Amino acid sequence: MTSTDTAAGLSETEPAVEHLDVIVIGAGLSGIGAAYHLQDKFPRRTYAILEGRDAIGGTWDLFRYPGIRSDSDMYTLGYRFRPWENDKSIADGSSILEYVRTTAAEAGIDRHIRFGHRVVRAEWSSASSMWTVEAERTDSGEKMTLTADFLFSCSGYYRYDEGYTPDFPGLERFDGQVVHPQQWPDDLDYAGKRVVVIGSGATAVTLAPSMAAEAEHVTMLQRSPTYILSMPAEDALANRFRKHLPARVAYALTRLKNASVAVAIYQLCQRYPEFMKGRIRQLQTKWLPHGYDIDTHFTPRYNPWDQRLCLVPNGDLFRAIRHGQVSIVTDHIDSFTTNGIALKSGEELKADIVVTATGLNLLAFGGMTLAVDGRDVDLADTMAYKGMMLSGVPNFAFVIGYTNASWTLKADLVCEYVCRLLEHMDEKGYTNCVPERDASVDEEPFLDFAAGYVLRSVESFPKQGSKAPWRLRMNYFRDLVTFRHGKIVDDAMTFRGSRPPRSLTTGH
Repeated sequence: MTSTDTAAGLSETEPAVEHLDVIVIGAGLSGIGAAYHLQDKFPRRTYAILEGRDAIGGTWDLFRYPGIRSDSDMYTLGYRFRPWENDKSIADGSSILEYVRTTAAEAGIDRHIRFGHRVVRAEWSSASSMWTVEAERTDSGEKMTLTADFLFSCSGYYRYDEGYTPDFPGLERFDGQVVHPQQWPDDLDYAGKRVVVIGSGATAVTLAPSMAAEAEHVTMLQRSPTYILSMPAEDALANRFRKHLPARVAYALTRLKNASVAVAIYQLCQRYPEFMKGRIRQLQTKWLPHGYDIDTHFTPRYNPWDQRLCLVPNGDLFRAIRHGQVSIVTDHIDSFTTNGIALKSGEELKADIVVTATGLNLLAFGGMTLAVDGRDVDLADTMAYKGMMLSGVPNFAFVIGYTNASWTLKADLVCEYVCRLLEHMDEKGYTNCVPERDASVDEEPFLDFAAGYVLRSVESFPKQGSKAPWRLRMNYFRDLVTFRHGKIVDDAMTFRGSRPPRSLTTGH
């Protein structure tokens, strides 16, 4: 019997359970980044990526609707370790997917991915200082078991199998086609059709101008407006940097510039909301037709960055409105009719196709159950340590990106911190680490963000705390200091176990 069998507690007649140093969950943008950091820092450490779907890319492989693109610039959405070399700063989904796939292939990460492996349960054993991970094969339903020293969840926080659609009255009466962007049909023909896009978020403002080129007309129906800004699709300064500087230097400078701008805009919105509302309105007045009703259609009831700002590349939505291809209607739905949607105001919007860009459903850690020593973990009872670990859950980390800046800025920092944490454990010979809650720290919602998809599900998520290190910061530069250079040992983190210190070069 092998040592792996012994560690897993198996008899000689039972099949061996594969043991890995690290299991990464999810092969999207975060998971590929995590794998790169792990194998770069610990070349001898074993790992696997368990991916429930059958492809690399996560969000960027899942969504196929017209115009799918980033709403963050690619110099910050791209990885710190791999320069973005495309001319476009606001990139289309296929370019982002190619970037992620190429990163995985060039680094040999793709050889470590187990596709069609959906993690359903992970249980930590303090006796063995080890995770037992149960996965289900999505093609056959076969159950698989793996063990690991450390578990790293990179599955994001929303459901991949379904989006959110409200219970619209009379929907069954509608003779046209209803589509959710998360399940976009490859054969949807909207050429010459009347399209109503329900929603006002990033997906809606992407779909409306993208479909307008072929549709007879597109109406964006919203209950309330969103702050929308135009951004150049290409970053002129970044392109100049690339012409005159080495690629990595140019990329690092642009990344720093764009991160600084994002943080500055957020801080201005938080500290001087009236000034920023006025500035946004001035810009929209220039982009929209003369006399356009900005108060009704583009002035939210909340302050800028109380919810995420929407970006449109080169003002494509505003241009489509000026050209009469897209209309904005701000109203409430009374019911669907045979030919469209009846509104509370009494108006009826005629439609052949209705797109319900009405949001996402959140799902923490891909829906898997976590357990510690035989007891299931209630996420709502846990508190997030530095926004990346859970109180009372050993050897577990997760990636949740920024809501006010690029997701990858946070993901890269979390990966760097996990590597520093593992390095510290190797040097000291510890087998596990676990954040322990401080009873004096008050609870607060994990995501202090007023978006509908957050408000619907935030109670089922971990809490954040009222002070560090339990406070979830939304500031890249403060996190940069904490994650890249801050101390690993603090009063909240407990290290346990003992083994011979492990060499970083040999892995043993």
